Amino acid sequence: MAAPAQGFVAELKDAVTPRAALLVIAVLLLQLGFIVSYVGALHHPSPHELSIAVVAPPQVQPQLVAALEAVPDDAVRAVTAADRAEATARIKDQKIYAALVVDPAGTQDTLLVADARGPAAARAAETIVTELDRSQGRTVAVEDVVPLAAGDAEGLSSFYLVIGWCVGGYLVASILGISAGSRPANTDRAVIRLGVLALYSVAAGIGGALIVGPVLDALPGSTLGLLGLGSLVVFAVGAFTMAMQCLFGIVGIGLAVLLFVVLGNPSAGGVFPPPLMPAFWRAIGAWFPNGAGTDVARSIAYFNGTGIAVPLMVLIAWAVVGVAVTLVSVAFKPGRESGAEPA
Repeated sequence: MAAPAQGFVAELKDAVTPRAALLVIAVLLLQLGFIVSYVGALHHPSPHELSIAVVAPPQVQPQLVAALEAVPDDAVRAVTAADRAEATARIKDQKIYAALVVDPAGTQDTLLVADARGPAAARAAETIVTELDRSQGRTVAVEDVVPLAAGDAEGLSSFYLVIGWCVGGYLVASILGISAGSRPANTDRAVIRLGVLALYSVAAGIGGALIVGPVLDALPGSTLGLLGLGSLVVFAVGAFTMAMQCLFGIVGIGLAVLLFVVLGNPSAGGVFPPPLMPAFWRAIGAWFPNGAGTDVARSIAYFNGTGIAVPLMVLIAWAVVGVAVTLVSVAFKPGRESGAEPA
């Protein structure tokens, strides 16, 4: 019986190399990280420094601001606004999430919200303000000043659009690496790959913008603006994935999945806006292509492009770093073009 057992052990060692075993363990850790990240970010949304403006007579405004600031766990960041028009403008400029407009002549106040910024944030503001008014013997009526489009019922279209673009970016870069070697043979080959990625990015941008716009009527706003955004998102994610492969080989694909799927997706502010997420995901979301792209897509669709300068710079930075690392790594250590990734 010893010989068959030894033969099986030899076959096992030959079939599962130490490198393969390490990759399997890495995949397990990546899978568990996926669960931790998604469940950790989305399982218990609670507001943190949700910005609410107060429009009220001078004699009661400080008390209302203090009452909102006193909501436990730093749930509200209360500010003041001179009048309803200013509060509405600040909501549409994405400076605040909601505004409480007090009626000094009656007992019913108005809460201005923007469902397009995130229905969950609007509901959280409504819950907080309703409780505050009830404690003072008043009622509140909710008014949506930036409603969602009919084809975007839960406000998730911009998020899923950007996630789709991100998926395409790291998949096409991974396919190029697996089919012809993780690191291009020389700088010219690297430039060719980046050129192919750029063409793919434009095609993906066109397709995504047309699908959510004219085809499905899911998002309003500029189709041309969404086209440009999609091209940038796909190229940024693809170029960075390509850089990871140049530095780490096939393991770079796993690192890209860690960044863009495990960390980037749940923190992007699609399901819940940043003020409703835990501190870690709230802090990192805007600095990933997923979150930056979602912010820009939502702004193009509903807020006339306000507040897109910083997220666009984030996307450009990912793209520039990806291109630079790819070219520099190939220049210092050329690869070997082949029909497939070496075993």
